[in-house]
Amino acid sequence: MNMVNDKIIFTGPVGAGKTTAISSISDTPPVSTDVACSGEERAIKDTTTVAMDYSYIELDNGRRIHLYGTPGQQRFDFMWDVLTNNGLGLVLLINNNNPDPVGQMEFYLDAFADFIRKTGVVIGITQVGISDNATLADYQSKLMERQQIYPLFEIDGRSKQDVRIMIHALLAVLST
Repeated sequence: MNMVNDKIIFTGPVGAGKTTAISSISDTPPVSTDVACSGEERAIKDTTTVAMDYSYIELDNGRRIHLYGTPGQQRFDFMWDVLTNNGLGLVLLINNNNPDPVGQMEFYLDAFADFIRKTGVVIGITQVGISDNATLADYQSKLMERQQIYPLFEIDGRSKQDVRIMIHALLAVLST
């Protein structure tokens, strides 16, 4: 396997759980570029990723998958192109506690549309059960309206099993 192409990108807005998800599944402690939040992000969380998170996992077959987390803030969107270069696929995490989580999903699907078209995507909805600003049916309806059929999961980014399921679902999408 070509190591350059064995990388999965985790993206989504600030507070969606990208850093947490990568940390929960990694075979080694992740490299993180988190700094103290400034501006409106401070209301969401204390720290934010400014460049990337990085780690890896080794699958049962010995294949090493590199995991890269993008910054959630749009002002760091230049890193999105850098990180997706030669990427295998995308894990999109959306914080259901956001006032407009379905709108956020649409924003990230649009922002990464070219990459998704060339590779694939799975979507994980985090923070379910807090405010419940949308249901899975709301996300599925929006995806149907957009004529986009993607695997969609409710996940807890702290759960190694939840994140593993998403990675295996993405690999299954990519193999079809």
